[in-house]
Amino acid sequence: MLVSAVVALTLGVLAQRQQQRDRLRMIVQQQCVPHWLAEQRPAPCSRVTLQDSGPDPQGYAVLHDRKGGVHFLLIPTRTTGGIESLPISGSAVPNYFAAAWSERALLTEGAQAPLPRSAIGLAVNQRSARSQDQLHIHMSCLRPELARALQQQRSRIGPAWSALEFAGHRYQALRIMGAELGAADPVRLLAEGVAGARAALADYTLLLAGEQFAEGPGFVLLASANAPGAELLLDPRCALAR
Repeated sequence: MLVSAVVALTLGVLAQRQQQRDRLRMIVQQQCVPHWLAEQRPAPCSRVTLQDSGPDPQGYAVLHDRKGGVHFLLIPTRTTGGIESLPISGSAVPNYFAAAWSERALLTEGAQAPLPRSAIGLAVNQRSARSQDQLHIHMSCLRPELARALQQQRSRIGPAWSALEFAGHRYQALRIMGAELGAADPVRLLAEGVAGARAALADYTLLLAGEQFAEGPGFVLLASANAPGAELLLDPRCALAR
């Protein structure tokens, strides 16, 4: 009986931990999407965007992070692990980074102040640094020291991946030109442009930062398999707005 009780307790703890790691998926699939389909009301999410209305609709939801501040999460409506779960090839592959960038007005509303593109960052943590098993992109302001470092080094960041050091960590950096991402998918660019990345996407953390280059608007994409989760490069207090 004692052994059975211990086994039952262990299984209960494991189930509870798994449920906690599944929290974002459950919120989106069991609350936000049904509310949107039934009432055109996304609560508790801030946004729900769907491409269809079938039993497993393709699209995304944007949820205010429970930690507060100027911090939102873009979450696919379909069950999706990390970036390693996304198909790399094919014209129908969702570009969730592009979707997150298109929802940046939520950050301006949260900061209650205009935000230049160079103040905005989108981040995905690697598998070892995330607490959820559903893909989610962190949307927030950049840490001021990172924004300054990118401005100082932007002339050295080009259309080919190159090394960049920040806060004692080594990243690969890439310039993407354009006011919007369009067809430029950061996950695909990482998989196709960094040696060995395709087979180890779960080990990579990504940060996409808006930037204004001399040639026009664009982005800086940072990737690393050795740095802490890129969420730590964001500032939910949004000091740059002040």
